[in-house]
Amino acid sequence: MSNIPKISEAEWEVMKIFWSRSDPCTANEVVEALGDSCDWKPNTVKTLISRLVKKEALGFKEEHRIYFYYPLVTGDECVRAETESFVKRVFGGALKPMLVTFLRDEELSEDEIQELKRILEERQGLKCRS
Repeated sequence: MSNIPKISEAEWEVMKIFWSRSDPCTANEVVEALGDSCDWKPNTVKTLISRLVKKEALGFKEEHRIYFYYPLVTGDECVRAETESFVKRVFGGALKPMLVTFLRDEELSEDEIQELKRILEERQGLKCRS
């Protein structure tokens, strides 16, 4: 997981655009896609894209002097790396205290509780087979 770049909150917003698309896109298309959700100037978005290229989160290809960017890492990979970093930083790498804190502090719907039970039972079943 160490090869997954650490990206800032603003860079996450830009990456979400790339992750939501199946084809590479230009910086101007990202500016347009961010539209009303961010009041960033086009140069700000282009700077964020440049940083993401340097961090190897984005790749690019040039066609007729137009740069098309595409993600080199998936959203799932970045979420896993960020989660691992958070658990290490805040809970010393221990997952149980994080889960206990979450379960005590968050209001969960019945469906969410059932889903969590199902996941735990699945994990328990995997350990029993080992």
